[in-house]
Amino acid sequence: QVQLVESGGGLVQAGGSLRLSCAASGRTFSSYAMGWFRQAPGRERERVATINGSGRTTDYADSVKGRFTISRDDAKNTMYLQMNNLRPEDTAVYYCALTTVYLTPAQASGYKYWGQGTQVTVSS
Repeated sequence: QVQLVESGGGLVQAGGSLRLSCAASGRTFSSYAMGWFRQAPGRERERVATINGSGRTTDYADSVKGRFTISRDDAKNTMYLQMNNLRPEDTAVYYCALTTVYLTPAQASGYKYWGQGTQVTVSS
């Protein structure tokens, strides 16, 4: 059974940084696309960043471009999200997700496995 476990969330002041990790167990995720999503209270879940199966192609929501960096370490079965210059509007529960395909899906429904989420709170 596949499990994704996020860690690294917490409370940080605006302008600060956090690094989220997503550790996968139950299967290797090498060659499969992955992504980070977030959901704030009262809002729909939104895509934050995605990375394809090779790690060579990444994509970001406009709201986080230039501030967040997604990466993966297949040897450790772990994906990361480095978040810099955090803003109060980044406050949300952050989820990692894993597909079973190489290319990044266009929709969240294309991700088969999801973590339980980690809370990120940015104070002003």
